[in-house]
Amino acid sequence: MIRAVLGGVLALTAAALAVAASAQTLPPNELGRVMILEYHKIDYPEERWTRTPENFRRDLETLYTRGYRLLALNDLLDGRINVPAGTTPVVLTFDDSSPGQFRYVARDGQLEIDPKSGIGVLEAFIRERPDFGRAATFYVLPGASRPNKLFNQDEYAGKKLQFLVAHGYEIGNHTLWHANLGKYEEPVVRGQIAEAQVWIQRHVPDYRPRTLALPHGVYPKDVTWAVRGTAKGSSYQHDAILMVAGGAAPSPFARNFDALHLPRIQAVEHDLAYWLGYFEKHPGERFVSDGDPAAVTVQGAQRDRLRSPLPGSLRVVER
Repeated sequence: MIRAVLGGVLALTAAALAVAASAQTLPPNELGRVMILEYHKIDYPEERWTRTPENFRRDLETLYTRGYRLLALNDLLDGRINVPAGTTPVVLTFDDSSPGQFRYVARDGQLEIDPKSGIGVLEAFIRERPDFGRAATFYVLPGASRPNKLFNQDEYAGKKLQFLVAHGYEIGNHTLWHANLGKYEEPVVRGQIAEAQVWIQRHVPDYRPRTLALPHGVYPKDVTWAVRGTAKGSSYQHDAILMVAGGAAPSPFARNFDALHLPRIQAVEHDLAYWLGYFEKHPGERFVSDGDPAAVTVQGAQRDRLRSPLPGSLRVVER
């Protein structure tokens, strides 16, 4: 029996190494698609909107083994692809600031991050695999009308937001209390967004949320209300609006990249497995970095698919 178990482990390890090797040998393709993963609860039991800590850890291991590396959402928007050559950027997002995403626990009189919480699992994995990168965007809900507002530990709200910003994570706007923006007129929509930003900046004064994740995936009647505006003395401006679903996103260098309609993949067993398998079967559709943040490498026949102008001062390299 022990021999059988060891054989199974070795087989799995060999398969993982084979996948990793194939990922490393993929040619650059910076017009390929990018996965923006959408997590909700990190908790028990595994359900439609819940990923267990163990399964979340397994997701990270699978992504790493298959040649994916973390990229900040803001870097994706800016076209700053700073992952190693031959690897693929992947963006992590967490909606709703539920308790299991970030939890503090007291041990021996000291406050520590719960290793079973989402940020605890992620930080531990990054310590073990520092070349995986460190990036994720947390779409928080400060509203007093919700029982789980900001990870359900109000006394540590500021400490948590400050930790996230100090460690390179991003904070995004998710409205004040998860309002369905399609149901409301302009004053309420703008108030929901502006008040959420005011609350975030109460704890991290110099931080500007650049992105908005739509509650329920519903746009307001006029998308410009969500992009920029002023309400109750606070001005906001978003560079991107994220949907709830839609699949893998176009390359930030592609003509069909639409920052105001960014699709995401819900990080549940079926959806994540489908897209990982899809890119294994269709490697030519997967974004593969050339390792040079100042250049965009494309196949010559694809040049007409490039955005114009490209973000920043990027140069184009044809292969």
